Amino acid sequence: MPPKPRTMRLSDRHVAYLQPTEISEDMPDPPEGMYRASEDDHRATIAQLLAQIDDPGEIWFFAYGSLIWKPACDFIEMRTGTIRGWHRAFCLGWNNRWRGSDEHPGLMLALDRGGACKGVAYRLPPDAIEDNLIKLFEREMAWRPSAFPPRWVNVQAGERTMTALTFCIDRNSGRYVSGLSEDQIADVLAKAVGSRGSMAEYLFSTVAHLEQLGIRDPHLWRLQHLVAERIEAVYEPDR
Repeated sequence: MPPKPRTMRLSDRHVAYLQPTEISEDMPDPPEGMYRASEDDHRATIAQLLAQIDDPGEIWFFAYGSLIWKPACDFIEMRTGTIRGWHRAFCLGWNNRWRGSDEHPGLMLALDRGGACKGVAYRLPPDAIEDNLIKLFEREMAWRPSAFPPRWVNVQAGERTMTALTFCIDRNSGRYVSGLSEDQIADVLAKAVGSRGSMAEYLFSTVAHLEQLGIRDPHLWRLQHLVAERIEAVYEPDR
């Protein structure tokens, strides 16, 4: 049995203070030096990836952040599991569109080298693999070149090991952010708001779903406490 979810300090109350002036799912123009990926681009990436594995009829992808609570495509099976050699980190910057602004840019999760990461593996429908990978890539790789391109990893789920696609940071992309303390990351997450919501909401949803799955991430748990503390200091100074 997974452990019972803990009570988070960060809550819907905190998230409600940080609302975008206008919510939009529209895709903004790509930053300078990047271009919007086409369906042909995604199909070419899929062909390259599927050529690297023995069984292209069974495809899994590994979720470590927002894909846990918003998978972006259809799936027929899910398993919690662990990958090794990569860890979950707020290392993808700087987002001034979806969950950030020019004044307060956001910092997103990606997988960075080292350590291990517990997350969720989703199996795609075998009769619609390409269509669902396109949906996934449209969500995660809307612009090219990608700062966190897809790659195959091994997921240990109980006694089974499966190969799965996931998204790992390219440290040479120019969007790689490292060396920030937890306090510095919390400062960012407590202020950034964009057209799709706030970084506080992103953190809240990720930690809440990890807890429901029985996945304990000490780093994110400390961050949710620090972010709530900062929001309270601004919006509830006399509480």
